[in-house]
Formats: sequence, C-alpha cells, structure tokens
Amino acid sequence: MTLDDLRVFIAVCETRNLSAVARTMSCSQSAISQHVKRLERETGLALLERRPRGVAPTPAGEILHRAAADGIGGLDGALRQLEDLRRGVGGTIRIATGATTVRHFMSTAVAGFRARHPDVTLQFVTADSSRRCLEAVRRHEADLAWVTIGPPLQDVEQRPSYDMPWVLAVHVGDVLSHRESLAPEDLADISYIELPRHSTSRVQLETHLERHGVRLASTTGVADWDTALLLAELGLGHAVLPALPGWTHGPGSVVRLIPINDLPPLSAGWAVRQWDALSPPAREFADTVVSELQGR
Repeated sequence: MTLDDLRVFIAVCETRNLSAVARTMSCSQSAISQHVKRLERETGLALLERRPRGVAPTPAGEILHRAAADGIGGLDGALRQLEDLRRGVGGTIRIATGATTVRHFMSTAVAGFRARHPDVTLQFVTADSSRRCLEAVRRHEADLAWVTIGPPLQDVEQRPSYDMPWVLAVHVGDVLSHRESLAPEDLADISYIELPRHSTSRVQLETHLERHGVRLASTTGVADWDTALLLAELGLGHAVLPALPGWTHGPGSVVRLIPINDLPPLSAGWAVRQWDALSPPAREFADTVVSELQGR
C-alpha cells in the first residue's frame, strides 16, 4: 500500500469514474485499476463496485476513503508547512469563496490581517456556490470556506457567524417601492429574478416562501447576488436577496431594499474539515473576518 495507491483511490471515490481519474493523472485506466486492485489485495476486501455509470465505494471502501482522505490531507498540509519553513515564509491560508464573498464579507479583514502578517500568503479559491466551496474543503483544496450555512454535515464543521435578513430589491419607480416592509404574501406576483438553481440561499428562500403558500414565477436567472441587484436597479425585475454587508442605498439611489418580515434570516459562516486542525494564522484570519462583521 503506497501513498500513490491511496491518492488514486481517493480520486476514484470522489469522481466515481476510473476514466476521469486516468485523464486527470495522464495515465491509462488500467494503471488506475491496478492501484485499486493492490489495495483490495492488501485489505482482502472489495473496495469498489461497478455501477451503470462509473463506480462507487463499497462500505469497506467508504471506511478506507474517509481514513485515507483525512490522512493524506493532513500529510499534504504538513508538507506545505515544511515547504514554508524551508522557504522562510509565514505559511499559506487557502480560502474558498463565492464570487461576491471577499467584497462583501471580508475586504476590511483581509487588509487588517495583511498589515499584521505580511509574510502569510492568502490564496483565494473562487467557487460559484457554497456547495463547491464545501467540496474544496472536503478535497483539501481549501483550509477555510465562507459559505451559506446549510444542513449539518458529517465531514465538515460549519460555524454560523453572520445573519442576513431578506430584502426585496426594487427600482424606485416600481409600485412596491413606497413600502416600508413586506410580508411573504406580497411577493406572490413579483417579477422574480431567480437565484442560482440548487444554491443554498435559493433552496432556503423558496422553502420558507412555500410555507406561506407563495411560489415565485421567473423569466430571469442570475449567477450571483450582485447581478440580481444590478438587474433590479435597471428595473428589469424584483430581486429577493439577503441584506449583504456593504450594500448601501440611501437617498438618490435608484433601488430600494425593503425588509421582508416573517422569513428566517440567511446565515453565513466558516466551514472547515476540523477547526482544531487549522493553523494558528488560519484561525486568526477566520476570527478577524467574524470580528469585523460583528463590529459593523
């Protein structure tokens, strides 16, 4: 059993496809199969089972996958730290973020942390959804991920850190723009600019609205919150959004952000594999972001 065997096995379990792993590693599918067969010979158990499309780990394979992923991830982290020591630098913090995360949630914290720790490298891994940010943490491609908090997960710790009430972004010329607040039922006939399909924020919003008997109809979809706000500013529809820090639309603005009552706020926060396993700089960076947000 070698590290290469385990790395290949982890990749197969996560992609569920031998051919895809072979392409990624620039080798033959037969070579990938040999790594897996060697592990099966040493464990005396079947670790993969074939499916109509690809493969899947057996119960024994799941056990080995979890242990190998944790072990390899820890080893990779240690090797990075050793490389930092060799180069005489302060280490690297890898942060998975969404498209608008840094601007809205951590710009001040990044500047403050950089001033205190100029030798620490901040590496931002941009993903297009909280789900992909979580995947980056699972695959040890990121130490921290700023995500919309969803249901509890077995292999990732989530720490809610900032609550965002829901608002309706509407052009000042719209009939709803004079309202000081809205009820969920007031949204039934809006021209909804829908959030990304399967995103945590959209799933939570539509679940809450359905409890009030409201289903939103849409002819416009966007990839992120900022784009939804822009379309509302242009008068091209109504955007139901979490009130992000940094959004200010006072007198003279062409858009109003109207609070929506009776909807639980959307919660954002950090996701990590193991909080206690983070490096001290990574923990300090995470705490800095939260402190700055709470200070607003």
